[in-house]
Amino acid sequence: MLGTEPHAVAETANKPKPGFPPALRPSTFCFSLLAHADPGVMPRVLELFAKRNIVPDRWHSDRAGPRGEKLTIDLQVQGLEPDKGDYIARCLRQIWGVETVLTAVKS
Repeated sequence: MLGTEPHAVAETANKPKPGFPPALRPSTFCFSLLAHADPGVMPRVLELFAKRNIVPDRWHSDRAGPRGEKLTIDLQVQGLEPDKGDYIARCLRQIWGVETVLTAVKS
């Protein structure tokens, strides 16, 4: 049974969301960060969203680099307006330890 669960999750993830026709589904604003692996980076990143009353729909982070000295963070927020997403990206770039912030919008 455990072997079939990931397959079932993948199938349901690609199904259309109920209540929204394809043209009206809210887009998802994506952020991808590269930063120093410092314990204060993640709370400072999350703070930018928290003080705007935004809970990211997805947050994934990993240590990277040959000695684990880097941190990669991927965030997704559904329904975030592009102007607000661009503003948050500019704020993220000003956080100490954040080296790179890339953004994308998917629908």
